[in-house]
Amino acid sequence: MRAITLDSNQDSRLLLAEVQTRNLQPGEVRVMIKAAALNHRDEWCRKGLYPNIQDGVVLGSDGAGIVTEIGEGVAYDWLQKEVIINPALNWGENQKVQSSSFEILGIPRNGTLADSVIVPVDRLYDKPAHMTWEEAGALPLAGLTAFRALTYQGEIQAGENLLVTGFGGGVAQFAVQFGMALGANVSTSSSSPAKLERAKAIGVSKTFNYLDHNWITKALEETNGFDLIIDGAVGDTLNHLIQVAKPGGKIVFYGATLGNPNKIEARKIFWNQLKIMGTTMGSDLDFKNMISLVCEKKIQPIIDQVFKFDQAEEAFDRMRDGMQTGKIVLVP
Repeated sequence: MRAITLDSNQDSRLLLAEVQTRNLQPGEVRVMIKAAALNHRDEWCRKGLYPNIQDGVVLGSDGAGIVTEIGEGVAYDWLQKEVIINPALNWGENQKVQSSSFEILGIPRNGTLADSVIVPVDRLYDKPAHMTWEEAGALPLAGLTAFRALTYQGEIQAGENLLVTGFGGGVAQFAVQFGMALGANVSTSSSSPAKLERAKAIGVSKTFNYLDHNWITKALEETNGFDLIIDGAVGDTLNHLIQVAKPGGKIVFYGATLGNPNKIEARKIFWNQLKIMGTTMGSDLDFKNMISLVCEKKIQPIIDQVFKFDQAEEAFDRMRDGMQTGKIVLVP
């Protein structure tokens, strides 16, 4: 089968190669991929930022397709079913935190950027009927991350003020859409006027350009602060978020692309009784509940651009450069 693999001998560190597939183990299925999508995790893997990365591994965590083969012990009615794949493996029984054996599809085991992928059957869910293949393939990782950040960690309630930073990325766009579906008053931020206009077009009530020197003052004047803030950057911008959080508010971060803050407004945190917490992916229950919300509200992922497998370098570079608004999808 064809697959997008890591290859350190290539300038792009990517190679569309013929890869030998294996036989199924009991409880496994083979899914013919109809659409897959990129996450920043894939770019970090390309850069070699994960430990023990080896050439030849097939990248990709997001995917949707058709079950073409079933292993021993798998119910026959899975055959030819249209499915999406939960890329979170071995979360464990503790809803609060993942187990020590937790892993994400796409490293160390082969991922979805291939003609087909082998996964345990318990990772499969019916493809939402209202979605195209490209939309379904874009949903899993970022959708799961956003849903857990909002619900289990953030405990968002209808009528609360929600700020999602960095609109344009996958998790942020899902957090915005899910927040609106759950009845929150949703605001978002970006340095791109075009991305903020896109946010307004899907119904975001207030937008803020964080390059404006007065955006914090403007946000407080227009919203009176935020009950929940979802962020993936951290760095010194964490102190800006502390300033716009309501007393008793929460800040949930799912990434730290700007690294650690050089200083932190500790007094404001304890005096305003803020809660700052991290979140990673989500449990099987989170994924199930996320799918239920998506189907009930007919939520459709924002697709930035669709590429063929042989355009993988262009797709990765677009994500690396932060050009996207929504998910970047690849199809065989």
